[in-house]
Amino acid sequence: MKRMHADEAEIDDALVRRLVAAQFPRWAGLPVSRVASSGTENAMFRLGDELVARLPRLERGAAEIGHEQRWLRWLAPRLPVAVPEVLAEGRPGEGFEWDWSVLRWLPGANPDFGDAQVARDLGAFVKALRGLDISGAPEVSRGRPLRTRDAPTRDAIAQLGGDPAYVAAWEKTLAAPEWTGEPVWLHADLSPGNVLVDENGLTAVLDFAGVGTGDPAVDVIPAWNTFAAAERAVFRDAVDVDDATWERGRGWALSIALIQLPYYRETNPVLATNSRRTIEAVLSDG
Repeated sequence: MKRMHADEAEIDDALVRRLVAAQFPRWAGLPVSRVASSGTENAMFRLGDELVARLPRLERGAAEIGHEQRWLRWLAPRLPVAVPEVLAEGRPGEGFEWDWSVLRWLPGANPDFGDAQVARDLGAFVKALRGLDISGAPEVSRGRPLRTRDAPTRDAIAQLGGDPAYVAAWEKTLAAPEWTGEPVWLHADLSPGNVLVDENGLTAVLDFAGVGTGDPAVDVIPAWNTFAAAERAVFRDAVDVDDATWERGRGWALSIALIQLPYYRETNPVLATNSRRTIEAVLSDG
């Protein structure tokens, strides 16, 4: 499998078998197989039919494992759809230097553009998360003001050739009023790869490594990275945010896509394609 990061850890089926056998012998006989995924921070391996091992690829991802384990347990009973259930907390060993997790496998497929029910359901999920008590909850970097993304976003635009349309769209979103309300809970990474659906709508939301509190704008990015124009309107009705938050969310969607595209265009075709699609959606919606 092609490496997405020059400095990522070497992780394969054999390593996962050794880790499971050493730390969780009750699962040692289960077959292990890597999950094909566009995820960038963690490698996923099926353990039999009902479990999945989640191992960080990078040191920055390793720092988020304990954070995710802690807050998933608190959030799970308070949310309207399934989220990963932590079944075991793995520790360094067998040549692997970071903590890792065993989670319950959640079935489903990633969404395609054009599903109004998923747009409605995901908006309701964001609204429910936003309404939870934030006492003791951590702040997260994607909850900070949009202007904190200015330098890396302009650098990405330069790497992509300096298109004036990108600059104009970015500057328009930066002009939106900043959030002055209380911080709210955020998932902070609602990309299509972190959403599962079936024929009836949304079934689960994955990857809570970046969960925390801040400006609600970042959790409206599915409007552009997951939905087409008609479903975007459905999502907006369900997520229920003001005009300024919507515009900052458009900026977050653009910034994330612009930064991801030059980094992953050679190593993660799924993410690169979605980044291009997101940029086009933001520009057409401006």
